[in-house]
Order: sequence, then structure tokens, then C-alpha cells
Amino acid sequence: QVQLVESGGGLVQAGGSLRLSCAASGGTFSSYTMAWFRQAPGKEREFVAAIWPTGGTTYYTDSVKGRFAISRDNTKNTVNLQMNSLKPEDTAVYYCSSAHLIMTSVNIRRPGWYNSWGQGTQVTVSS
Repeated sequence: QVQLVESGGGLVQAGGSLRLSCAASGGTFSSYTMAWFRQAPGKEREFVAAIWPTGGTTYYTDSVKGRFAISRDNTKNTVNLQMNSLKPEDTAVYYCSSAHLIMTSVNIRRPGWYNSWGQGTQVTVSS
């Protein structure tokens, strides 16, 4: 199965930016839908963004639209999440995930459809 490793998290002030990266190994990266989820203390895992295998179609949760951007580089087996205008409510552990399917606009937001997960990277936004 695919192995995923996230990096790029840290502590930033509100209004600042971070760029998360996820490195994949094993499998055929260019065949996978990739996504970012996040989980804040005491809350359920939340969908953040997803991107189709070719990178032509992206999805975002409403709360990050206009602030976050997901991208992928299939030549490097990486997926990224550029996070701008960060808010304290963005504080969470961010997880990279992969799925071996093209999914509907509903299922792509559900963690149960993903096959592999990274261990997460902490993002903390101070006010």
C-alpha cells in the first residue's frame, strides 16, 4: 500500500501562511485521488481539500475556499496544501490521504473512502 509522510506544519500568527507537503511512496501516485483532512482537539476529522489524479479537478470545504489551495506534482509524487490568511480555527492536525478511485463530489469528502493515511502534521495558529 501507499506510504504517506506529511511535513510543513508549525506555529504561525493569524493572517500568516504555511505550505504543507505530502510525500508518497509505493503504488502509482498518478492514479490516486489525493486529499487533506484535519482534526482539531475534541472534534471529528474534517475534510479540507481533494484533487483528482490528473490535478484538473479540486474540491474544498467552504471554510477554506479562497484561502487554501491544493496541488500535486506527479513527477515528484507529492501533494501540497498552500494555506494563506490562516485563522485560529484552522488549528488542527492535518492528514494526507490517498484513494484508488475517482469519487463523486460527495464521497470525495468522506474519510471512509480513502485507503492510506499519513501520520499527520500539527498546524497551530495563534491569535
